[in-house]
Amino acid sequence: MELGLLYEIDVPQPWAGEHPWGQRTAERAAYRECIEQIVLADRMAFDTVWCVEHHFRENRSHMPCNEAVLAALSQITKDIKLGFGVTLAPHEFIHPARLAEKVATVDLLSLGRVQWGVGRSTPMEQAAFKVDRDRSREKMRAAARSVVGMWATDYYEEHSEFLDFPRRMVTPKPYQFPHPPVWMAATNAGSAEQAGRDGLGLLCFAIMQPLDKLKEVIDVYREAQKSARPLTGVHTNKVGVYTLVHCTESRTKFEQNRLWDSMWWWYKGLAEFTLKWELAEMAKADQDRVFPLMEKQARGEFDITHFDREDMVIVGTPEECLKKFLHYEEAGVDQVLCYINFGYLPHEAVLKSIELLGTYVIPELKKRGACRMADGLEASIRSAEARAAE
Repeated sequence: MELGLLYEIDVPQPWAGEHPWGQRTAERAAYRECIEQIVLADRMAFDTVWCVEHHFRENRSHMPCNEAVLAALSQITKDIKLGFGVTLAPHEFIHPARLAEKVATVDLLSLGRVQWGVGRSTPMEQAAFKVDRDRSREKMRAAARSVVGMWATDYYEEHSEFLDFPRRMVTPKPYQFPHPPVWMAATNAGSAEQAGRDGLGLLCFAIMQPLDKLKEVIDVYREAQKSARPLTGVHTNKVGVYTLVHCTESRTKFEQNRLWDSMWWWYKGLAEFTLKWELAEMAKADQDRVFPLMEKQARGEFDITHFDREDMVIVGTPEECLKKFLHYEEAGVDQVLCYINFGYLPHEAVLKSIELLGTYVIPELKKRGACRMADGLEASIRSAEARAAE
């Protein structure tokens, strides 16, 4: 199993100072520190850094232009893959030609290190961009087909329900041939099944659900992959799951690093944001289902250590984190996207977490993977020899 990173560029409130300088000063520091952390992760052999696209997410996720961040990273990192996690693909967010251009440009600049994720976003963002929620999944899939068509042909033309595009050469083409692997964000079993049928990688999360529930979603995805009809020119059958991660030499440092405060910030902040911005945009049935949980969470009526005990987050010493990561592997996860910079964690503590994971956990995961590969090869050879002897 691989370790990746997920970055939203959190800018926790309250900001020091009145507008405009409180926000600006905090954002400047957040961007500078996140870039430094990712550069270190590249040296520590993390597989992929996934950068989100979110709009208007005050307090958390101040990264609406992941193509700019990934392009910058392409010039100061060497090996780490650069993941769009994700691009918001329904047509109201962006024209497919613009989507094709920006993803291909980052792939060129990085010499072929791009992983491309697509998603539909949430009601709050969809409302701001006038996205047709009922048809957003259709539009996301249609946009992905259009983009890979623009990459596959010298000149591209389309006259369809969602796109009226004259014959044009879309430039540049991606570095990777035929194009970067494509992933899809999914928050439930239905979306995961769609990703599997379309032959796309699956991006989901474990933060709000126990591993046994996560495994059910992954099993649905794997089953759908068996009869996949790939939506794009690259068939991807991998699962990436993100969760909060913090690794220290000892749990005694949790208080010093403000880990529990930071986890409280993440869970309460999500609930408060949902109640403030998302709920009004949801259908009545969704409001009735979501409101009781979010209201309770916003009031802080939950045991933050429960998430640790159930491995819904991965925190602890390198040995403890490794054990938890292996539980994710057992659930069918191919890559854990470590949400490693969140809340009030000091920059130095995040750097140390990356260093510990890279020094102790990643090599152990690779060693175990190599052993399993060798065992599988040996079993295949013995099976072939047995058949030849019959």
